[in-house]
Amino acid sequence: MRAHIYVSGLVQGVFFRASMQEVARSLGVNGWVRNLPDGRVEAVLEGEEGAVLKVIEWARRGPPLARVERVDVEWEEYRGEFRDFYIKYR
Repeated sequence: MRAHIYVSGLVQGVFFRASMQEVARSLGVNGWVRNLPDGRVEAVLEGEEGAVLKVIEWARRGPPLARVERVDVEWEEYRGEFRDFYIKYR
């Protein structure tokens, strides 16, 4: 399963990316996460359906300092292009 998500709210400067990386890796989900210039966080998640859904559910709460207002999910065809979950800086 593959999901492309956009997380809105107070989600930058609150360890969202590092926390998502930890959660995704612990569940065996691959992909990436990055900050967007408009203040949102964007991520691509690939893995087993249940694991991807757990990461999305986590993203709806985020780490303790985050204030998530919205999570938009776009379902995509699984590509298997990632071997790890990493933070993109560009």
